[in-house]
Amino acid sequence: MDEPKELSFLCRNAVEVISKEELAARLKKKPLRIKAGFDPSAPDIHLGHTVLLRKLREFQDLGHRVVFIIGDYTALVGDPTGQVKTRPQLSKDQIEENAKTYQAQVFKILDKSPEKVEVVCNSKWLADKSPEKVEVVCNSKWLAGPEMFRVLFQEIGPHVTVDQLLVREDFNKRKKAHRPIAFRELIYPILQGYDSVMIKSDIELGGTDQTFNLLMGRDLQSKYGQKPQVVMTLPLLVGLDGQQKMSKSYGNHIGVMDSPKDMFGKTMSIPDALMESWYSLLTPEKLDENLHPREAKIRLAKLIVGWLYDKDTADQEAKEFDRIFSKKLDPLDPKTVSTPFGEIDPTGLLKHVKAVNSSSEAYRLIQQGAVTLDGQKVTDPKASLKLKNGSFLKVGKKKVFKLIVTNS
Repeated sequence: MDEPKELSFLCRNAVEVISKEELAARLKKKPLRIKAGFDPSAPDIHLGHTVLLRKLREFQDLGHRVVFIIGDYTALVGDPTGQVKTRPQLSKDQIEENAKTYQAQVFKILDKSPEKVEVVCNSKWLADKSPEKVEVVCNSKWLAGPEMFRVLFQEIGPHVTVDQLLVREDFNKRKKAHRPIAFRELIYPILQGYDSVMIKSDIELGGTDQTFNLLMGRDLQSKYGQKPQVVMTLPLLVGLDGQQKMSKSYGNHIGVMDSPKDMFGKTMSIPDALMESWYSLLTPEKLDENLHPREAKIRLAKLIVGWLYDKDTADQEAKEFDRIFSKKLDPLDPKTVSTPFGEIDPTGLLKHVKAVNSSSEAYRLIQQGAVTLDGQKVTDPKASLKLKNGSFLKVGKKKVFKLIVTNS
């Protein structure tokens, strides 16, 4: 691929590149060090994260080296980005537990060839990884080391002002609302920026909400006499609700380790208005405007499952989805649940099979007509349902249960 085409390809879907001229100049040299970091504040990597991971893979495929940072130390501090109040502080044990499966998840997307990726993470739980599979460095080596106090207050401190930190939009909003800003939140972008100094990154990728943090890395590299990294920001993927960015805390996410069945079914549930952006950010294809929305959504679900699993699995899930939800047949693989109740109200049944977390959620689903028992819609939350062995309970578009009545 010639240089102009490579630049155009790598900038596809980017919201901002600071600067494109610098990126074009950097691309004349290979391999570049491409930085991206994830704090393990939750155990799951979801499709929203894969927007960035796909871009990292594109850089890898063109011969560049990814430095993937699992922010075991910065997670202790807590990223204030997008937060209206200070995050609850996680313990080291919580962070280590969350991060245990991060490599398995990211390597569903990234190339793990040692010449193409370097993982920077907590050495305690990565000590048993085979060295020929991936190069492992420990970022707490520099962030948690005895020299960090001197670095933070003597080397970096004189070059970063409080005004510079408070100018970020998140903090401005909090000041106007008279909400507190913790000191640890102020130093978060400094720590993230210092990572760029330590790994000598050429390019750093992040979501559009990370621009302030990414630019801090660029500033600190200049202070340390390094060539400042190019910053590339990518869109935030809107979640299943069609309104907010994808996040586990919003309950609108699809995890990269979700089962193929869940992944396919959840994708089929997205609003039609999301399809264009999901095609662009999660697949190599564009939305075909000539397809019926349902067919376009099936194609999208097959592409996503095929990418994170394989084509045969995607084809099988498409057939099964059509069999269950279009032809309204019993599922081939429902979740089997034993129940001692021969008779129970719908709200109690939904809570018993753990289809809902609360009575109010059960009421809402029933009132929306989203609950059926043996093909019959359940409309009264207080009705008495008579259960029999082998009854099928369907909740929403994705949850199907086969009931085994133990007292009949």
